[in-house]
Amino acid sequence: MNYKQQIFKLIKDYYKENHKELPYNEVPVSGKVFNEKELINLTESTLDLWWTEGRFATKFENQLKQYLNVKYSSLVNSGSSANLLAVSALTSPLIPKERRLEKKDEIITVAAGFPTTVNPIIQSNAIPVFVDVNLENAGINIDLIEEAISDRTKAIIIAHTLGNPADLDNLIKIIKKYNLWFIEDNCDALGSEYNGQKTGQFGDISTLSFYPAHHITTGEGGAVLTNNEQLQKIIRSIRDWGRDCFCPTGKDNTCGKRFDFQLGNLPYGYDHKYIYSHLGYNLKMSDMQAAIGVAQMEKLDEFVNIRRENFNNLKRRFKEEHFDDYFILPSKTANSNPSWFGFLLIIKEKNIKRLELLKYLNERRIGTRLLFGGNITKQPYFKNCDITYRIKGNLNNTDKLMHDAFWIGIYPALKFEHLEYIISVFKDFFKEKKEITK
Repeated sequence: MNYKQQIFKLIKDYYKENHKELPYNEVPVSGKVFNEKELINLTESTLDLWWTEGRFATKFENQLKQYLNVKYSSLVNSGSSANLLAVSALTSPLIPKERRLEKKDEIITVAAGFPTTVNPIIQSNAIPVFVDVNLENAGINIDLIEEAISDRTKAIIIAHTLGNPADLDNLIKIIKKYNLWFIEDNCDALGSEYNGQKTGQFGDISTLSFYPAHHITTGEGGAVLTNNEQLQKIIRSIRDWGRDCFCPTGKDNTCGKRFDFQLGNLPYGYDHKYIYSHLGYNLKMSDMQAAIGVAQMEKLDEFVNIRRENFNNLKRRFKEEHFDDYFILPSKTANSNPSWFGFLLIIKEKNIKRLELLKYLNERRIGTRLLFGGNITKQPYFKNCDITYRIKGNLNNTDKLMHDAFWIGIYPALKFEHLEYIISVFKDFFKEKKEITK
């Protein structure tokens, strides 16, 4: 009797019986999109009884490498851990001192984003240097970067805001000119393209998140990618407790010299599996999570196409209804084809109060989110933790986003009727607003 096949048949039946599509008047900003394949993979990995990194993790890493055309991929337990790992890698003693990230060195970034793009800089005892963003794409203002560079600048870390790529041509020119590291936070932009090349290939290190809000999900999870063999060795070491050994999980003596090392002040022959060359963590992903990711990767191209289609339809309808009288509508960066994460709206009409509009939308079951931390330097933890940072110029546009920006969903579960419902609710809001102000 093939118990597995019976189990998988029941799972398929269970999914069909319990899966329900969203009603037209319920519009979350994001959410997981899956079918029975994710459930079957998850169950199969559970029945393998190998619950740490295993065969599904290997397959998922290979899928990511192939999709993004990079040499190395390391799965981790979250996108936040991915960013921590990426920045921590630059502090490795294996990196030449002139390029190594050391205490009080600087990394240029933006304050308009998610905290865990910035926090690893602080946790590495470096100093974040903030420059302002553009309003048309909420991305870093490339023209301000060179003015922010000092003799302590070692790297730039930026996220592609809501899936919209940065101006990578000009950014890469600056990075090469000053010999800086580039960490590409690709967590919101899996599938985005710049000059026909997928984002996640441009950085010395790039990161991904697989939280349910993102383009694909493993529940919790992320990845760190690079084309640099030395950086990959460092990334794997820090991810795997900081150990010097590079054996895959569950394997011993890959190098054939397990008891032939003498490193640090340890005695000769100390077990290589317990020699630690970096300050590390255990940031690995479980094989059960990776099994979900394997099934999600099969849907990624479809997910990206739907996101683009939803974005284009929503923008077209906003223009047809003249909502651009009230908002700055999102525009893609030149030479890019974004895999949109959300639809950003920036209020430009003084009579519209964001809080009033967000409450109106929420009451009608249209989900909204702010642009993450707004101006990170205004967050309470920046004051509570006495964080050292530098601002070059001003953050006027960042503050504008903090006060007047929000975004709504375009993720793959949403269909045309959901978008039309969004339009109808915005129309009702503006109609009521006009009647009140008569």
